[in-house]
Amino acid sequence: RLTGQQQEINNLIQRKNAVDEENARLKNEFSNLNQKFKDKSQELKDTEECAQKKEEQNRLVIKNLEEENKGLNTCCADLLNDLEKLRKQEAQWKTEKSGNDVRIKNLETDLAEAREQMKELHSICSNLSSQVVLKQDELSQKDCDVISAKKELQELQNLYRQNIEHTAQQAELIKQLQALNTD
Repeated sequence: RLTGQQQEINNLIQRKNAVDEENARLKNEFSNLNQKFKDKSQELKDTEECAQKKEEQNRLVIKNLEEENKGLNTCCADLLNDLEKLRKQEAQWKTEKSGNDVRIKNLETDLAEAREQMKELHSICSNLSSQVVLKQDELSQKDCDVISAKKELQELQNLYRQNIEHTAQQAELIKQLQALNTD
């Protein structure tokens, strides 16, 4: 019976040793798993912190982008207003240009008519110049005739004076002859 008990104790000791080894192995595995868990937890914590930082950065970027977007929307609205003003101005300029084109056309017509009139006036002027030259020639001739007539008049006046003197002398002679005749 003692041998049976001894055998049982030996078996139990063997089992205990096996269980102790199993426990040691499990403890070791648990320790390894625990370490892995701690590492993973730290990694998760780091990842979460990194993600939080990224999220914060993203929030800042989104906020900045939203502000920039507001600025761009304002700028866009201003540009649209400017564009509308420019379109109105362009329409006004087109109207003015159309009016100016009509005026230019009218002025060109007036200019063409004025040129025609200038040609006619030039022709008239040319004819008048020719006539003036002829009249000047005639006037020169008349001047010569007047000078000749003046000379003739002067000569006639001289003859008339001489004639009056002769007549006076003759009258005196007649008086003297009559006086002699009466005597």
